[in-house]
Amino acid sequence: MSELIDILSSAGLWAAVLRIATPLIFGTLGALLCERSGVLNLGIEGIMTFGAMAGWLAVFNGADLWTGVLIAAICGGIFGVLHSVLTVTLGLSQHVSGLGVTLFAASFSYYIFRLLVPVAGTPPTIEAFQPIAIPGLSDLPFLGAAFFTQTPPTYLAIILALVMAYILFKTPLGLAIRMTGENPHAAEAQGINPMVIRFGCIIVGSAMMAIGGAFLTLSAFNSFFPTMVQGRGWICIALVVFATWKPSRALLGALLFAFFDAFQFRLQTVLSGVVPYQLFLMIPYILSIAALAFMARRARVPQALMQPFRRGER
Repeated sequence: MSELIDILSSAGLWAAVLRIATPLIFGTLGALLCERSGVLNLGIEGIMTFGAMAGWLAVFNGADLWTGVLIAAICGGIFGVLHSVLTVTLGLSQHVSGLGVTLFAASFSYYIFRLLVPVAGTPPTIEAFQPIAIPGLSDLPFLGAAFFTQTPPTYLAIILALVMAYILFKTPLGLAIRMTGENPHAAEAQGINPMVIRFGCIIVGSAMMAIGGAFLTLSAFNSFFPTMVQGRGWICIALVVFATWKPSRALLGALLFAFFDAFQFRLQTVLSGVVPYQLFLMIPYILSIAALAFMARRARVPQALMQPFRRGER
């Protein structure tokens, strides 16, 4: 019991929670924005992988870190355009299109990486984002080391969640997005172009997903390998449901999953040799499924989600 208390009272645990949650926050917000407009984007896993590769490759070839983030976002937006054309313009299956984007983006990222980066026994590295101390706050006992010595993208992710919550629920643009996701024909009757709204949300949402991937190579690690996303995109899709399509709850869901993940890793050091390590790896997913099942019962899905919009049809 004392070991568990020591783990929970460790500033390192809570610092790790924020670090692990950051790519999930970006990915979940991106998926949430797409779904709020009525489009399911299952391309997230591949887009995050390509964003991780593109951002790292840009910095590896001389760009600064924020330029790498921007390039990752642009690449994500390009895949968003592809998904938009297939699902919004052509009205094709959002499931099939999203899975196709994932397979294409993940494979294409590996191809480009092997084409442009020399094969070596040790993967090449870059100088990644370094933690920054917030004056006055980073010196606070426990709280400073736990929450205020993160890398810049982590602070950006939290600010982005708050900004998106404000835009979706406090601005005319947010109302237009939510109306498009609920009833695009009613939105059109009010002078809103649902196709433009969906295009914009998918492109911006895909850019956020790619930034989440870029965090892995530009902040959490300093190199790229094709399997580094490790299912985080699918976790983000589940977190959108957990969040009931609200950015503030998306932030909470990402932090909750990150806590489970960080906690199980430290728990292994306490119970190593007593319990198989595979059980610890299962813990965050089992607890997340339980939380998802509880929250999903009260979730209200956007009514036009996965329904293609065609003018003149009812």
